[in-house]
Amino acid sequence: MRGFRRHTYWVLCIAILTAALLVRWADPVVVQSLRLIVFDAFQRLAPRAYDPALPVRVVDIDEASLTAIGQWPWPRTVMRDLVERLGEAGAVAIAFDVLFAEPDRTSIEEVVKSLPPEQRAAILNAAPAVAAKSNDAAFAEAIAKLPVVTATTLTGSPSAPPPTKAGFAVAGDDPRPFIAPFAGSTGNLPAIDAAASGIGSINWIPDRDQVVRRVALVYRIGDRFVPALATEALRVAQGASTYVLRASNASGETGFGQATGLNAIRVGDVEIPVEADGSLRIDFRYSEPRAFISAASVLAGTVPREELEGRIVLIGSSAPGLLDLRATPLDTTIPGVEVHAQLIEHILAGRQLTRPDYATGAEMAVILLLGLALSFYLPRASARISSALAIVLVVVLFGGAWLFYRGPGLLFDPLYPALALLVLTIAGTLYIYRQTELQRAEVQRAFGRYVSPAVVEDIVANPDRLELGGEVRELTLLFCDVRNFTSISERMTAQELTHFINSLLTPLSDVILRHRGTIDKFIGDAIMAFWNAPLDEPDHAATACRAAIDMAAAVERLNAEWQAQVRDEPFPKVRIGIGINTGECCVGNLGSEQRFDYSAIGDNVNIASRFEGLSKAYGVTAIVGERTAAALPEAMTLELDLVRVKGRTEPTRIYTLLDIYRPADAAAERLRVAHARFLSAYRAQKWDEAEAAMKDCLESGVVGLDSYYAVFRERIVEHRITPLAIDWDGAHTALEK
Repeated sequence: MRGFRRHTYWVLCIAILTAALLVRWADPVVVQSLRLIVFDAFQRLAPRAYDPALPVRVVDIDEASLTAIGQWPWPRTVMRDLVERLGEAGAVAIAFDVLFAEPDRTSIEEVVKSLPPEQRAAILNAAPAVAAKSNDAAFAEAIAKLPVVTATTLTGSPSAPPPTKAGFAVAGDDPRPFIAPFAGSTGNLPAIDAAASGIGSINWIPDRDQVVRRVALVYRIGDRFVPALATEALRVAQGASTYVLRASNASGETGFGQATGLNAIRVGDVEIPVEADGSLRIDFRYSEPRAFISAASVLAGTVPREELEGRIVLIGSSAPGLLDLRATPLDTTIPGVEVHAQLIEHILAGRQLTRPDYATGAEMAVILLLGLALSFYLPRASARISSALAIVLVVVLFGGAWLFYRGPGLLFDPLYPALALLVLTIAGTLYIYRQTELQRAEVQRAFGRYVSPAVVEDIVANPDRLELGGEVRELTLLFCDVRNFTSISERMTAQELTHFINSLLTPLSDVILRHRGTIDKFIGDAIMAFWNAPLDEPDHAATACRAAIDMAAAVERLNAEWQAQVRDEPFPKVRIGIGINTGECCVGNLGSEQRFDYSAIGDNVNIASRFEGLSKAYGVTAIVGERTAAALPEAMTLELDLVRVKGRTEPTRIYTLLDIYRPADAAAERLRVAHARFLSAYRAQKWDEAEAAMKDCLESGVVGLDSYYAVFRERIVEHRITPLAIDWDGAHTALEK
């Protein structure tokens, strides 16, 4: 290099290293996310093996239990029996990942509340012994006799903290400023909490991607400490009465005079090293069926005693319908109660995962020292050797981080230093050899991964379109989702499910593209698409509706093909729900400075999504909004209802696409006439006339609307019991999204 070039080269290298160090010091969300990806990959490469000898089990309120005993919530007498069975089997602690915040609706005193006074008195007089003790009282009595830990949820709303069941002793500095604060709590019925041996929080503090990697072992409400459910179960199992919080500058702890938060928490005979805020990184394992025991089996008395004796038993649910599912670095969804169980296993196994305080400084030192060495060497080496050297450095960084992880359980980030050094290598090499055209090719390749070809061509022609931002224009938006996806996916392996999703979404996507739509994104088994952007589509509302009709027909063909493939075996019929709405949205390059996509946002996008959700509630394949229906021929639609969608106060008319049901002309006309009479009578609260008109609708010859009319039949029954206001505007308020 000549002098000027050498000077410019070193300015470039120093600038890159300085920027890399500043970014690492600032630690933005992107860097944090990259670090989490690496740590998650380490856990997936060497997951903790399940050890059945560890004294932790989960009693699962699973689908089999719900089938055997009934829908949730179960009567408290059933929960009493469950607790007593576990106590008889010798469980040393029984922890509920369930809240009992409301009285048991099956107790006789709760049942009779809705009856007239004379009937209520007659029933209570006829069964005084039953009424004397509620189901909740019976449950509380059982809890009081056994080592039971109940749950509490900490909230941001000011309220009373849960009852104190254990003492807290602090050694060293006051750790309260470091511990996650809450304003109040939501617990169980007072009698239940009073009877419990312990009360623990079931809160999570997940990372930004909603993945649970760390769990706090202690929280606080004001100056009051509140233990987590897992630590409280561990305390009760040992019969301990006090927690010892060891903070900075305690005996044997070095804080150099500075308050740096917690170092460890002692629970009985177990001392747990923790981070400053009292949290613990869990060494996760894959979800293991052997850790679960069906609640129905416990109640039936068929579980061997050795499976429960001397164990900490957590009671929770894996049933998808109860919505207590969490994501971990290893599993996309596991029951929340299993996270508590794995936390206790992790503590008892004794292995720690720790990111030391000096990790950031060490990583910055690696970037600086290796970066300077690379900068000195790159001008003296060929591009091939420089690339090989960069690869070797990456391997060394990842190998070293892996050894620290597998050995003492220390977490060092090899990815950001590796990326910084790779950037330095690439930038230096490109500068030295003037390979600027490679940069442009890389940009085109990168954008081609996540925007449509039409948008890529537009960006190439207009580089200013690379900036974030968009324009407001009228779009027709379509959301499509698979209705019975859970029941279908439960029967398939991961490979079969992947093939199924691809075989479904591919023809549906083909329909959208054939009708000149833009596919915004795939959300699991759902599709979001829109019309009239980036290219103008004058008849976009009608085009989107024709696409919806063809999508419904494509699903019918797929159902026939899938059934033919399995031959005589039953195959669950796949159904889809579609929501379509027309209105103004912001469309363009939306996202972050690091990564953006061509997408649409706005209130009308949300409404289209709401319509897709309502299609299930109304039992129809598709729901379209008023503005969309106004752009269609009248014969193409059938008005369904006047509804207030969730999040809006003004009602809107919703319609379905009649062509989806492929009616004959005469049948369609007969249906429209009868349906108009039905809606008119319904909105006038003339229930007998509405039911008669519904019967005519069902006999019109148009097949596929039975579920829709069943919804209104149930409403009419309810309205007869609970009359509507005289000035009712005919609108239904939708509670579902």
